[in-house]
Amino acid sequence: MIVSGDDRLHTLRVGQTTPDGIRLVSVDADSAVVDIDGVRQTLRLGERVVSAESASAGASVIIEGDGQGHFVVQGSVNGAAMRFLVDTGATAVSMGAADARRAGIDYRQGRRAQSQTANGVAPIWIVKLNSVRIGGIELSDVDAAIHEGDMPIVLLGMSFLNRMRMSREGSRLILERRY
Repeated sequence: MIVSGDDRLHTLRVGQTTPDGIRLVSVDADSAVVDIDGVRQTLRLGERVVSAESASAGASVIIEGDGQGHFVVQGSVNGAAMRFLVDTGATAVSMGAADARRAGIDYRQGRRAQSQTANGVAPIWIVKLNSVRIGGIELSDVDAAIHEGDMPIVLLGMSFLNRMRMSREGSRLILERRY
């Protein structure tokens, strides 16, 4: 089932499309692949893009909170699929070295720094990401912190979020591109 931009719940078979253009590509036991404006996203149980509008300024994405109130969404970095956790406490988009390599980032060419994390001080590299995409919103030249170790999820930090207008409606987080 997919909630589309018309706020209606749609039950789809593989290959079907909602009235606002979200197409169901495939389904397995714990996830579904959808196509939104030509971008494929894998949505796992408990996470979903509820709607996504065009990529221009003013575009928006609505993310449904999970059972713990976290906002988890599929997206991409430099075209490589990533799973993001919205984290307003993170200064920049933050990811582990394996995710950075998968996105084609030569992070060791970045500026070396240190980050204060929940687990203490960690060495990082500061880099610019060519693109970060969530639903129909794509930003260029986004600051990122690459951690030496692996991370279970990419943190969608303020270097992306500060270019959004954020609001909540119940369990939904609405990100609207400001510029």
